[in-house]
Amino acid sequence: MSETELDQHEAESNQLDEDDRLKPAFVSAVLAALNDGDAEGARALVEPLHPADIADLFELVPADQRAPLATAIADLLDGDVFAEMNDYVREALIDALEPHQIATIAAELDTDDAVAIIEDMEESDQRAVLRALDPDDRAAIEEALSYPEESAGRLMQRELIAVPEHWTVGDVLDYLRGNDDLTTDFWEIFVVDPAHKPVGACQLSWIMRTPRTVAIGDVMKREQTLIPVEMDQEEVALRFQKYALISAAVVDPAGRLVGMITVDDIVHIISQEAGEDILRLSGAGEGDINEPIHLTVRTRVTWLIVNLGTAILAASVVGAFQGEIARFALLAVLMPIVSGMGGNAGTQTLAVVVRALATNQLTSSNTRRMIFRELRIAAANGAMLGVLIGTGTYLIFGRSDLALVIGLAMIINNLVAGLSGVLVPVALERAEVDPAVSSAVFVTMMTDVMGFFSFLGLASLWGLGA
Repeated sequence: MSETELDQHEAESNQLDEDDRLKPAFVSAVLAALNDGDAEGARALVEPLHPADIADLFELVPADQRAPLATAIADLLDGDVFAEMNDYVREALIDALEPHQIATIAAELDTDDAVAIIEDMEESDQRAVLRALDPDDRAAIEEALSYPEESAGRLMQRELIAVPEHWTVGDVLDYLRGNDDLTTDFWEIFVVDPAHKPVGACQLSWIMRTPRTVAIGDVMKREQTLIPVEMDQEEVALRFQKYALISAAVVDPAGRLVGMITVDDIVHIISQEAGEDILRLSGAGEGDINEPIHLTVRTRVTWLIVNLGTAILAASVVGAFQGEIARFALLAVLMPIVSGMGGNAGTQTLAVVVRALATNQLTSSNTRRMIFRELRIAAANGAMLGVLIGTGTYLIFGRSDLALVIGLAMIINNLVAGLSGVLVPVALERAEVDPAVSSAVFVTMMTDVMGFFSFLGLASLWGLGA
């Protein structure tokens, strides 16, 4: 590393805390320079930063300061910065740029990153940007945009190395060294037949260690995982995870090689999909703090209204036993315990099942086994909780009949929680409804309704309110 690079690295490290986050003092210094109209000072502060840290800076400054910051550091805003930027922040900045500026940025990026910038723009703006691109770049991006959103076609990059099977290792090395237009970032070389269909792949390290006279077909690995161009990105991520892939070829419906996907894109997808599932379980939408408020409100209020409906249903069950509650007030004190514990147990089961569905651990072949497994767990947990709450109730209130009722109700509601925690997401999955989005509402409804019904129903049968 040169002395200049060492100085730049030291300057950047001084702006980051121990968790590699930009220090508040640094962000404040940049904002102070912008407020003072010192664009050069702001640029000098930002220049040593890595593109990912510059992208983080845009998230950390207030929304009304992002445009002045972009103006001050315009020459630092290259494709690498935009590729690392939060989607909502990036969209707002892109709206402020001219089509030729966006085209310049897109031309610096791999196809997948360029598509990520362009795909959310208005159609008229997309056309203007595409017109400003070189014909080759425009054709590649237009082809990517023709594929479904969140598919392998959107995710893949067209920049790859493909060679014919009859070449020798020496031919491949000469080809790599003699073509300046080839991509510089690759781990594998794909071997294709005359119809441009992949027949194998060869790691770069193998080629470097093999004599020049050896045929590439004798070095390559013929078994490879091919990704259909329309495969959903979540399924792509699962294949990378299952087969420990670094890169994979993407093929069109005719089996021709059209692109490749690399593991750095998959890491982002895995993180994104996992975060989405967690947030969907709570009905919180995307959960991005940069998301416009009206979108967040619309997403959250939809599920809050659904929750309101299920709460009314649970309340109607309580209302059916209001006579018993009026005669024996302790029922009102204890019944939330049964429904609350059932809700927690249902959420635990639901989280496990939704994850198992998302990772293909739970399929139609082992659903029955999963149901019985969760029922056994629910029975064991319910029995232990029933004994604990029953014993506590007896010690506090001195009523053995009340202790027995609440203990039995706890067991019943835990069984309902375990059963609904499996059946609800599985049923939604088979109905082609995302179980991460709507399962929690229905599981909570069932544990609330059955929690109140089992406790109050048993109390009524036992004559506690008599």
